[in-house]
This record gives sequence, C-alpha cells and structure tokens, in this order.
Amino acid sequence: MTTSSHDALFKALSDPTRRAIFETLCSGGEQTVGGLTAQFHISQPAVSKHLAVLKQAGLALDRHEGRQTHYSAQLQALSPLLDWTHQMKRFWESRFDDLEDLLKRMDQ
Repeated sequence: MTTSSHDALFKALSDPTRRAIFETLCSGGEQTVGGLTAQFHISQPAVSKHLAVLKQAGLALDRHEGRQTHYSAQLQALSPLLDWTHQMKRFWESRFDDLEDLLKRMDQ
C-alpha cells in the first residue's frame, strides 16, 4: 500500500460521521444509501459523499441491484492501520524501556 492510500485510509476514518457509517456497515452488514440516510438523519447526497470517500479508501464496496446500490464494509482494508498501530506500539514500548533503564541508572 502506498503513502497516498495510507493517507486516504486515515482521512476516511478521521471524520466521525464516516467512521459511524463504516461501523454501521461492519456491524449491520450490507446497507443501501436510503437505509443509511434514514439512520444518520443527514441528506442522501451527504451519505453518498461519505460512501464515496470510504469506497476510495477501500473501506467500502458497492453492489448494484436494480436502481439501488448496496454498500458493505471491507474489513481487510484496515490492515495497513493495524500494521501502523503495531509499529507505533513497538516504537513507544522501546522508548519506554529506554526511559526505564535511564531512570534506573539515575537512581543508582
């Protein structure tokens, strides 16, 4: 995954409404734009824009059935986020271990 796709993933999840829509797709399964509009009490164009950002980031997939479009969450798209958080965890654990060593040496 490239830096720009990482940026798209973080940008997509930075908006609270988009996160809530993604969480709804994760927990509630496939949803139509109309169903999401009713749940979030925002306009259909706003829901569609949020879904477009989620789709661009790879977090949502659309499926057309007649005149309706159904959206589903793509959980595997979270892999780069999980990788990044693991890297940051290792980084900070190492820093805290170094700090602990320093404090022990200072106490002696």
